[in-house]
Amino acid sequence: MSRIRSTSVLLLLVLLFACGPGGEGKQAVGERYGGVFNFNETQVVRSLFPLQVKLVSEQRVASQVYEGLVRFDPSDFSILPCLAESWEVDAGRTVYTFRLRQGVRFHDDPAFPGGKGRELTAEDVVACFTAVCEKGMGDAAFPMFQDVVQGADDYHASGEIGGKVSGLQAVDDQTVRITLVRPTPIFLQRLAGVGLAIWPHELVEAHGKDLLRVAIGTGPFRMKVAREGEAILLERNPDYWGRDEEARPLPYLDAVRVTLVPEKEKEVAEFLAGRLSMLTELASERINVLADSIGEDGERRFNVRSSAALSVQFYGFNLSKPPFNDRRVRQAFAMALDRQRLVDEALHGMAFPAMHGLVAPGLAGYPYERVQGIRYDPDSARLLLARAGFPGGEGFPRVQLQVNNHGFGYRSVAMMAQEMLGKELGVAVTVSVVPPSEYYDRIERGAALFWREGWVADLPAPENFLALLYGKNAVADTSQPSPFNTTRYANPGFDALYSGAMAQLDSTRRMNELAAAENLALRDVPLVPLYHERVMLLLAPKVQGLQVNSMELLDLRGVWFSRPGT
Repeated sequence: MSRIRSTSVLLLLVLLFACGPGGEGKQAVGERYGGVFNFNETQVVRSLFPLQVKLVSEQRVASQVYEGLVRFDPSDFSILPCLAESWEVDAGRTVYTFRLRQGVRFHDDPAFPGGKGRELTAEDVVACFTAVCEKGMGDAAFPMFQDVVQGADDYHASGEIGGKVSGLQAVDDQTVRITLVRPTPIFLQRLAGVGLAIWPHELVEAHGKDLLRVAIGTGPFRMKVAREGEAILLERNPDYWGRDEEARPLPYLDAVRVTLVPEKEKEVAEFLAGRLSMLTELASERINVLADSIGEDGERRFNVRSSAALSVQFYGFNLSKPPFNDRRVRQAFAMALDRQRLVDEALHGMAFPAMHGLVAPGLAGYPYERVQGIRYDPDSARLLLARAGFPGGEGFPRVQLQVNNHGFGYRSVAMMAQEMLGKELGVAVTVSVVPPSEYYDRIERGAALFWREGWVADLPAPENFLALLYGKNAVADTSQPSPFNTTRYANPGFDALYSGAMAQLDSTRRMNELAAAENLALRDVPLVPLYHERVMLLLAPKVQGLQVNSMELLDLRGVWFSRPGT
């Protein structure tokens, strides 16, 4: 932790850590108003800037500050108006015209004249979406526009900065027109992610090198202070445009405080002591905590909310380096892992084995039965490894499996996988626990050889999972990071099926083409799908209005604390 260097910082930390869940704080008027919502993120938060948000930990915080043209309804993932109050689509389904909500203002910040946030305009939307298409700056979000928005691919390939994308137009101050290359069935869903949220150009111009500590959006909460590695405090946006069903102003909460303590044990202790409003994950070793929801005095200590997650945990391979540049080795590793046992024993049954590949179950219309998952077959695994030149594991180099400690059972699963690979293949695997500050950087730069990675869907569609294997999302230059397709897998056959499915308006045909693409990729084994997690939230008893959902979306605008006697 950084040392406290001034009295003002000391006072700030008092503000940060003074209130428990539902702490009174500065109260607004009304029975639902007031209080501070507290939660912790054990995973690193590197940035809140929409174009740099990659991790669930970052998304949970950034989505309270930034908003897009549309948003997901957390209950069913239907599309709702947000900064756009309405839109029209032409008969050819390639031209979308959005009408912006009037009177929406960016958060107050010294970046603006007089420190007062200005009104949102169509030019802001066009500028943000153009930045999505810029090589470098928009790389993490660009897959949402790639092969979709007219002119986006050419602009990205040119390396141009500050130019124009032909498919993006500000018709007037309140109207944005987006022209697509071809009809895209899930285009509105693409716009709902935090990566395509809207921010003012003044943010980058004034604070371009400090996009964790400074954030300027239009959302229900605005940045108060952020101390890297310690805590983030968001305060109620008094100018927020949103209203509840009775036309009362949102949000209800006075503030949201996010601590950044990496140790799960400390996080659990803080929650059980009543100092956190929400716990987003339990360590597998602490699953027994669920039995303690009722205290010895008979009072409820917390509520448990759970849902199947649209997510997948997998082990990735570095395809450019031995021994994993040999498909037979990758197949052997994949077939030596008993996913059912990993779930039953290491995860105490709190997940679903990935028997049908990468795409998480629960997506309507996807033909999971057509996807030939990687089966557990240790005999075939040993034969494949022998054919690759390593009979019984003889001569096989010791490899490191890179994992981190923050998630549910990551280390426990890795230790069991280590044991399985040693027993079935005779190979030596070392489990290497890498700190959060280095973890994803090593993967994206290609420094890791064999690693754990997870993916939570940005949108409820199978193509969102399969985009991890799309060749256009792989950075071919191995001296540069590849933030999206981290294995750098590229298969022209897969790419043709995937790209064709993106333009397929017939839902059944689209799903079948995606399943065919997944089967093709699974035969190459660029990664090993392991299991699909459950979303599990532990909530303080006073927390009301928070919806649990399979995409782990966190929407705090309508959350409130019940009062005694209510």
